[in-house]
Amino acid sequence: MSDGGLIIKVQEKKWKTALPNFMKIANKAVGSVLNLENTEVSLVLSNDAFVRVLNNQYRGKDKPTNVLSFPSPEEYKQMKIWLAGDIVVGLETLKREAEEQKKSLEAHFTHLLIHASLHLKGYDHVVDEEAEKMEAVEIEILQNLGYDNPYQQREKNENTRKVKNK
Repeated sequence: MSDGGLIIKVQEKKWKTALPNFMKIANKAVGSVLNLENTEVSLVLSNDAFVRVLNNQYRGKDKPTNVLSFPSPEEYKQMKIWLAGDIVVGLETLKREAEEQKKSLEAHFTHLLIHASLHLKGYDHVVDEEAEKMEAVEIEILQNLGYDNPYQQREKNENTRKVKNK
């Protein structure tokens, strides 16, 4: 019987060279959202091919994505150790997005894990109001961990568009 924590499965060996300190980063990121002393989370570090299969199977989207989260059923919250769910990250998309967004791999990985952990906790971003709440929590946690606002560039672009449209 587990006392909680983060269980990491490295399915794609390239993770070990791409981000050698992935274990420390993951524990810090997920632990900043969920109390890992009484919560168990499974993290699969995979590749885009695997993520694409899951994304198609569970979301009907036949393409890879950066991160998937699979919250456990509600009744699992009543257990002594809360089995919060699973998180799956694809390395290639993570790398590509970090490069496109001019972020370090570590910063983007941290952000995605916080984002996915918030999904496990019940946050969502389908409705704009919920998205704003979730993003505000992400920004606060990331700043507490010493990372920049991941939405800063998007906000600059939106402000630039607003000024141009006046």
